[in-house]
Parts: sequence; C-alpha cells; structure tokens
Amino acid sequence: MSAQLDAMFNQLSEAILLIDPFGDRIVEANPEAQNLLGYTALELHGLRASQVFLPDIAGMIAFTQAVLHKGRCWNNELHVQTAQGERVRVEISASVMDAQEQNLLICTLRNYDRLEELRRITEANSLHRAGLERWKSIESVFSEFERQNQLILNAAGEGIYGVDTEGNTTFVNPAAERMLGWRADDLIGRNIHKMIHHSHADGCQYPAHECHIFAAFRDGEVRHVDNEVFWRKDRRAIPVEYTSTPILEGRRLVGAVVLFRDISERKQAEEKLREALEEVRTLKQKLELENAYLQEEYLSQHNYKEIVGRSAAINQVVQQIALVAPTGAAVLITGESGTGKELIARAIHESSDRHDRPMIRVNCASIPHELFESEFFGHIKGAFTGAVGDRAGRFELADGGTLFLDEIGEIPLELQGKLLRVLQEQQFERVGESVTRRVDVRIIAATNRDLKQEVEARCFREDLYFRLNVFPIVSIPLRERLEDIPILAAHFLKLACHKFGKPGMQLTRGDIERMAAYHWPGNIRELINVIERAVILSQEGRLHLDFSSGERPAAGARARPDRLGQGIHTAAELRRQEVANLTAALEHCNGKIFGADGAAHLLAIKPTTLASRLKKLGINRHHFVSG
Repeated sequence: MSAQLDAMFNQLSEAILLIDPFGDRIVEANPEAQNLLGYTALELHGLRASQVFLPDIAGMIAFTQAVLHKGRCWNNELHVQTAQGERVRVEISASVMDAQEQNLLICTLRNYDRLEELRRITEANSLHRAGLERWKSIESVFSEFERQNQLILNAAGEGIYGVDTEGNTTFVNPAAERMLGWRADDLIGRNIHKMIHHSHADGCQYPAHECHIFAAFRDGEVRHVDNEVFWRKDRRAIPVEYTSTPILEGRRLVGAVVLFRDISERKQAEEKLREALEEVRTLKQKLELENAYLQEEYLSQHNYKEIVGRSAAINQVVQQIALVAPTGAAVLITGESGTGKELIARAIHESSDRHDRPMIRVNCASIPHELFESEFFGHIKGAFTGAVGDRAGRFELADGGTLFLDEIGEIPLELQGKLLRVLQEQQFERVGESVTRRVDVRIIAATNRDLKQEVEARCFREDLYFRLNVFPIVSIPLRERLEDIPILAAHFLKLACHKFGKPGMQLTRGDIERMAAYHWPGNIRELINVIERAVILSQEGRLHLDFSSGERPAAGARARPDRLGQGIHTAAELRRQEVANLTAALEHCNGKIFGADGAAHLLAIKPTTLASRLKKLGINRHHFVSG
C-alpha cells in the first residue's frame, strides 16, 4: 500500500477492516476499527476474522459468500465481539478487492446503535428546524414501527399487536389474527381490552385499570404474564402468555407493543402432568396402605398357609373351594371360632384369577361402630375430628382383589344398607366427599353366628344376607374331623419346633390318643396353642400336653363345647330378646311411641330413648301401624 493510500486509510472516519476470507485473518485495520474493536494495531494484524465475528459466525460466513458472489453486499444484523468481550451490533458493507492475485474483502463497520442514535438526533434537529411543535404523532410512531418491522411482524409465529396510551389498537400481525379470529381491520382503532381482554378465565369482569398492559402506561415497566386469557371472536377463551413492552418516543410514553402466544397445549400438558402426579400420589398412598395391611396380616396369629387334612369333611370343603374360586361369586363361610374360616377364604382367593391382587381382611368385631364407615369407604381430610389427611378405605384397597369380612354379623344395622349398595353397584363415596368411586371387589364373609336367626330377630338385613350367602361353606369343627388330628398335630409341631428353636420333637401314640379324646372347644386355634405350649414346656425332648380345660373325655367321645350356665345369655341372644320385646310393644300399641297408650309408657322408658333404640336396631315403627 502506497504512503498516500496508507495515510488516507488511517485517516478515514469509519472503521475499515481488510480481511483475507480464505485465510480467515485480518490483513489491515485502521485506527477507527481499532477503537471500535478495542484491539491495538499489533493485536489485530493477523487476528482470525472468525474470532472478531464470533457472536454471528454463521451469519458472517453467509455474508462473505454473498460478497464474493456479488462483488459487494450490505448487512445490519451482524455482531462483533470486542477485546473486552462486549457484543456490538454493526452495520457492515463490504466489497471484493483484488490484491496480488488474491481476493480480499474491504469491510466498513459502523456501530448500529450509535447510528440509530445519530439518526434520531438528526431527525429531531430537522423537525425542530422545520418549526414542528411535536416530533411525530403517535400514529406515525406506530406506522414507522410497523413499516420498519414489517418482515418480522409477518414472519413471527407469536401474536403481536400495538396499543396506544388510550388503549386503542394500532396494528395487528397475521399470527394474532389467526389466534384471535379477528381481522386486523376489526381491531385497529378500537379498544383492545374491551375486545379480547375484558374478562378473566372464570368469566368475571377484568377492569381495565387492573390490566397489566395498561399498567405499563403508568410506570413504563415491561410486564410478563403467563396466567391470563384472551377472548377470541367466537367467544372462546384461550390461555396466553404475553409480554407488554412500553414504546417511548424520546422521553414520552406513546403506547406499548404486546407479544403473546397461545399456551393451550402447554396448559393441557401441565394438567395431564398434575393428574398423573396425583394418580401416582394416590397409588403410592394406596400401596403404602396395602403394604401396612399386608404386614399386619403377616404378623397376625395364624402360622399355617395351606389347608391340612384328609378327612371326608375337609375333602368336601376343598372341593367346594375348587368349584367357587374361579367364579367370582360371593361366599359366606360359617362355623365356630378357630375352625380356620380365614384359611378357607385365603384358599379361595389364591385359587381365583384375583390372586395377583391383595386379599384385604377386615375384622368387623374389632372396629368401633363410629369408625365403620371410614374403615370401609375411607375419608377425606377434615371429614371429622382426627381426619388429618385423605385415607383410602378397605374397599378401595381391595379393588381388583378380594375383601374378606370376618365376623360379618358385627356390622351395625345402620351401615348394612351402605354395604349392600356397594355389593350391588360396586361404587361408594368416601366420608366427607361427594365423588363416587367405582371398585371391582369380590366379597368373602365369615361369621360364627347363625345369620338366619339374626335376620328373624331383625338384627341383620335379609337382603344383605341373601347377597352374601350366594355360595355357603361350613367350616367343620375339629371334634368332627378327629381323623385329621394326627396330621394337623404333626404339621403344627414342626412349625412350633422351628419357631422356638427346639428341633427333633416327636408326638407319641399316647399324645395322639389324648388329643383325639379331647373335645377341642377352641378348635384348630386351640390345637395350635396346645402344641406350642407343649414345645415351650418340653424337657429333654419330651412333650407335655396341657389342655386348657383340664378335662380329658373318654376316647371317641363327642363332647360339645362348654356352654354357659342355664339362664345366662350371649350378647346376640340378648339382642334378639330386646328386638322381640320392642316389636311386641309396638304391635300392642299399634306403632305408637308417645303418650299414655304408647310403647314407651308400656316399656317404662323415655320416648326419645325408645326412638333412639329403634333407630339403632333398624326397626321402623310404621310397620306396626294397622290401617
């Protein structure tokens, strides 16, 4: 480069770079380029051009190819990176320069933001000199904004519209038209809040003075909102996320530009995610409760897992199990306490197609009456004092499996109707909740009571009895299957020896004969206790059988279980007597409770007390009123 050209190159008021595009290096840079980029001449000489244009390297490559192809080109969207790491937008014009059989690019760089500032100053000075009182009208500001950004507005996938400080629409891009269903001509010049932002999602009014977009006119702050809706022309609300950016002309606020997007799909995805998380939480809670119940079952007092015996009576029971297990029918197991009714229920469950789901056991005799409904159907938080959280009931836990209702006769009469509804309709509501839940549960019930007598005494609902008694199975007492005692005793002895760490124990013929002679009022449960007690008391490998009653009837005797003395009644018998007494009084008084000729006076109790007892026992006095 000649001295004259070199002097001219260095005195130019604009930043000039001479770039070798094929070697990716800066050949020369004048002082203005050094000032713009923050490098010294020595640092710039030989510096890679790609390092300078690092923020927009792809754009610079495309620009370079355009210059080489056309000979010259211009762009105002590229950025350079200064020596201090600052990112500066530049306006660049370049042309090809032949130098010693080598194509170089001579590039002129201008600070874009500085140019825009100078243009505004120049325009303001020009208008001032022309004697204008205002720089521009608000309409011309937005028209200029729309003109300068027309390509962006048309190509943007987000909706964009402008609004002046009066709330009137100034422009609307095509994406906004598509999302809102309005044409731009329908919206321009009209109050945009009244058109698309007039109400909240629930339909209640959205006052304009509370609108975040209009709030920007008061404080000039950018607003970003993601929990509101815009209303389409067809009156359908769409959830939107929008950003409202105030527009300033000099220091004067003239309006705002709003960029928004329809987030319906995102909201739907979030809702599905919430539902999935709630389902996971519910299933987790259900599994935790199932695990707790199963742990309770595992630790409960039964230490055998299969039916043991070969008597004709037990073979008949096994055949009944094989017949009913695959059907899904309700089963009612009756028999004395300790005969293994739960073992029969488990055998039915494990032989059914529900075996991969749990069998949930409910001991109806151990549940306080006031908690029956919550125990069966569950409750929600706050349903009653002490309900600190939602809880699934036994029916819900047994969904898809089996619910074993032990001691079914203990269920209060007032709850039997609700239980019947679940058995008939397979649906229920938690306590304190109105949501109806559906379940698929097989019912197996067990009792040591005579439910027919309970029905006759009006202590048990007849319709519930027939619903449960689809397939009855009688659990045989041990005294009626004495031939199974040797097998059962050997089985339980083996388990007891393992349990107490005393292996090698054996039963003698005398032991078997003594057990066969005993009447076993406690049935198999008592047999287990006798065997375990004998193992604990054993010395030097010899068992010592200790029968709890201390009686040893003659061999082969069929002694019945001990009964209470004559004149002493069980709770069930007393209940039946009370029902019979009350119904007799009602019949005598033609269903009347109050007054001198009422049943309460006849029974010498308060009318309110009688009414309470009738309700508790499920007795309807109107049934005793004759025509």
